[in-house]
Amino acid sequence: MNLREFSEQREAENLSEFAVLSKNSKGREHPLVPCTVRTAFQRDRDRIIHAKSFRRLMHKTQVFLAPEGDHYRTRLTHTLEVSQIARTIARALRLNEDLTEAIALGHDLGHTPFGHSGEDVLNQICTEGFRHYEQSLRVVEILEGERGLNLTLEVRDGILNHAGNNEAQTLEGQIIKLADRIAYINHDIDDAVRGGVIAPEDIPAACRHALGETHGERIQTMILNVIENSENKPHVAMTPDMHEAMMELRSFMFQNVYTSRVAKAEEDKAKGILATLFKHFIHHPEALREQGLSGHVFSGERDVCDYIAGMTDNYAIYIYKALFMPEGWQVK
Repeated sequence: MNLREFSEQREAENLSEFAVLSKNSKGREHPLVPCTVRTAFQRDRDRIIHAKSFRRLMHKTQVFLAPEGDHYRTRLTHTLEVSQIARTIARALRLNEDLTEAIALGHDLGHTPFGHSGEDVLNQICTEGFRHYEQSLRVVEILEGERGLNLTLEVRDGILNHAGNNEAQTLEGQIIKLADRIAYINHDIDDAVRGGVIAPEDIPAACRHALGETHGERIQTMILNVIENSENKPHVAMTPDMHEAMMELRSFMFQNVYTSRVAKAEEDKAKGILATLFKHFIHHPEALREQGLSGHVFSGERDVCDYIAGMTDNYAIYIYKALFMPEGWQVK
């Protein structure tokens, strides 16, 4: 028995009847010879971590555009916090932690530069629309590497259905939708307080009473509620009252942070950059090759969206300056 088989046996002995066992995965689009050390979902996790699109998350905005300070969240730190929360829930429910982690690490690979501002502008100007969760799936299936990352169906399903109205087929995937909200609502509060946008006492009293006064208390309250409400059940969910409290807190954040003057001070500029780049590359698809993308024939909105969505904040600004800002004259 090799190490992978030992891990698969341990899963079968210890995981819940509702967990997805690695050996029962529905497989990949392109079959692979099984690894002797890693299970199928461990292999997916590793493929995501080593992907270029994963590394780029460190330079993509979470909420605050171009924050001055080392402690504000980026899309990468958000992803790691989602993974930590999701793994805690999966372990407590005896679900497949490796599958949960792989989905968590891959769920935002398709996010645009400049956070949801970038997503909004691409959704407005692209005929087909743009949704980051669909783009994340496109990244792992097509754009990353020569023919995508060739992940298992369960991981791809979880990535696609971590947001929006659809629900993941697996309980591990259902965890990610909750972990994503738990993470971003609470860490965005932390960043907003640090940035002076809100004060802790601004949080509605009903939310503080139901969820807790501190960052840690709120996260623990939500996680414990999910665990207690989902144990030995074929569905992962919060209780209705806890979900209502979380959504009230989310509404508070939209009203006081996400649409605030401070958080969105540079939003119009960011949207203008991406809209201008989109228009330029639509009319000059050959310019994409000039940016080091030779080897692929680019044409049409879909390819332009792929290129822009893959940019980091800094790279989008760099390309904009290179295309539209005059350079100072220098003596050769």
